Amino acid sequence: MSPRRGTAVGEVNLFRFVPRDSPVHRLWPGTKVSALIAVGIVVSLRPSWFGELIVLGLLATGMLVARVPIGALPRFPKWFYIGIFITAVGPTLSGGSPFLHIGHSRLGLGGIDEWARFTLLVVVLIGFTALVGWTTKAADLAPALATLATPARIVRLPVDEMVVVVALAVRCMPLLVDEMRTLWAARRVRNPPEPESFRQIVREIQDVLVTALVSSTRRAREMADAMDARGGAGSTVRSTPRWRPAEFVTWGLTAAVIVGVLLV
Repeated sequence: MSPRRGTAVGEVNLFRFVPRDSPVHRLWPGTKVSALIAVGIVVSLRPSWFGELIVLGLLATGMLVARVPIGALPRFPKWFYIGIFITAVGPTLSGGSPFLHIGHSRLGLGGIDEWARFTLLVVVLIGFTALVGWTTKAADLAPALATLATPARIVRLPVDEMVVVVALAVRCMPLLVDEMRTLWAARRVRNPPEPESFRQIVREIQDVLVTALVSSTRRAREMADAMDARGGAGSTVRSTPRWRPAEFVTWGLTAAVIVGVLLV
């Protein structure tokens, strides 16, 4: 792989704990997860520009209070932005109200408006998820989820198993990103020829994805064997909610954002 292609994979630091001493870091993980779920459900059911901007303001406030460094923000490769641009072509051509009049022509902006609103919604939800990951240790997430899922035990749902699955998924996300980076580096060492056609580019991406799938399956099997050797998933210890001023401030801001999204 040429040096120009060697930078194809950027740093995607999601679900990686960023050590800081901030009020957001000291929040009980259950408070952050509950706020994320509540805001995500409301803004998904009532998507609007003003509502999403309100939620975006809450996200920006949380990142400033948490003092998340710029280096923690994900740096996506160029093809990621090219793919987003390609997805905007169809909605732009679909038209719809409102219309933009240019001379004797009329251009419908309804499709691109829906696309932009949906894209902003996805960015906001991913941002909140990343903020929870940056400010919460993976070991503290499972006990908090077990506490939040306590009512589900009344109807005999497999709470412990579901919590373990979620905790393992969060823990394995950075491992998956590192695995993809390792695969790209190994392919770079092999120095394959530069793809010249669209079919060759698709074939190259397909080879990397298949290799990542095989490697992920192998790692999952090794993790399952290790868990079986230790007696299985077992039960999850529940954590105790914290009742500090920061918790009430967080719930107050979350409630204000929810009311604002519902009213606009």
